[in-house]
Amino acid sequence: MIDGTVLLADDDASVRKVISRALTGAGCRVHATALLTTLNRWSAEGKGDLVITDVAMPDGNGIAHLKELRKIRPDLPVIVISAQNTIITAIQAQEAAAFSYLPKPFDIPELLGRVSEGLRHSRRRVSEQPPTQEEELPLVGRAAVMQKLYQSLAKYLNSELPIHLYGETGTGKSLVAQVIHDCSDRRNLPSVNVAAYQLEDPEVAGGLFERAGTGTIFLDEVADLSENAQQILARQLDIRSRGPRVVSCSLRDLSADMAEGRFRKDLFFRLCGVAIEVPSLRQRLDDIPLLTSHFLRQVGRPDSGPSLAKGDLPKQVKAYKWPGNVRELRNSILKASQSVPRDEINWNDITESLHLGQTSLRSDTEPALGALRDRMRRSIEEFMTSTGPNLPTHGLYIRVIREVEGPLILAVLEATAGNRQKCAEILGINRNTLRKKIRELEINCKDQ
Repeated sequence: MIDGTVLLADDDASVRKVISRALTGAGCRVHATALLTTLNRWSAEGKGDLVITDVAMPDGNGIAHLKELRKIRPDLPVIVISAQNTIITAIQAQEAAAFSYLPKPFDIPELLGRVSEGLRHSRRRVSEQPPTQEEELPLVGRAAVMQKLYQSLAKYLNSELPIHLYGETGTGKSLVAQVIHDCSDRRNLPSVNVAAYQLEDPEVAGGLFERAGTGTIFLDEVADLSENAQQILARQLDIRSRGPRVVSCSLRDLSADMAEGRFRKDLFFRLCGVAIEVPSLRQRLDDIPLLTSHFLRQVGRPDSGPSLAKGDLPKQVKAYKWPGNVRELRNSILKASQSVPRDEINWNDITESLHLGQTSLRSDTEPALGALRDRMRRSIEEFMTSTGPNLPTHGLYIRVIREVEGPLILAVLEATAGNRQKCAEILGINRNTLRKKIRELEINCKDQ
């Protein structure tokens, strides 16, 4: 049973009825209203031990109203519920000192659990002023694919399900993972980042899980885990019924690796309760002006290039493939900010600072890549013809990919004089992945 008085504010009569009935059945006393003004009056009168409020109300915004509630009852825990289930809403609720946030639709048992917890603990102290500008938020972007990402994050923010983030290098997976922790109910608990190589030793792996406690553990590049590391990780997850929330990431969806036997099936289901794709910069080109302004402010160049804020991007920027995604954009802006003596930075300054140069921006390599693709297709067709009626045995895909990977990595390493960081950027893969490939394929190269 839950003992306490709950003030409920929601303009939907059916929602008020369902929540009131559930709370009353659990032992609570409930005062329900469709107006924030009534909620404000009840709070001023000293009624209620906890508040549940919707965001979009007829007489105001529930999150904005929390500032007034704090003045009246600074220790009153508030649970925000909203059909506007975006990460921005979740972050605003957190920054406005809400005890908890639940996107609609939610499960009644989950709501009852939050109410019970809120009645037992006083809310944590936060800054008095919630953010009002998007640039203050930890994720930047208005594109449709980013809105979809926000909605997915908000939906599973406080779920017990493990989350797997996948996407190309430089898309910001680690940032998204940090947002999941910082905006969740576990935000006051430890957050531990774990690289793939740290899971090769059972004692090290166990120590990292111990340090995470019941907070959040972020597993980086899990697609690169060796068979031994996968076994160790699966064991750590098995022995911890009340362990940390697991957030993992990789460059690709792990389902194909599992289907082809490269990733343990039991570990796959332990990590991929929810799989969320972090979009590439090519999928959100309209966000480039917003991202550019954000990065310029970070380096103290807020007044640089008025044209940068416009949505009409130069053709070469639209045509560019952005293999390094948001990280590459950020690096090009940092480089331009250091090399341009003028007060204003323009698009030419940024594109010239890209490590692949202007020729790459004009996609001059496309004809050469097309020719290479044609030669590879002919070679594969000749190979299949040479087998005659006896088709190749199982595993041809993996065998061919490995035959191509070795010469490609070696060629790029030679072109970059053995600079692994530069090689990884050109290939568009993580440096840890490159190190693993060099070892697996037994590629001889000199580090730089």
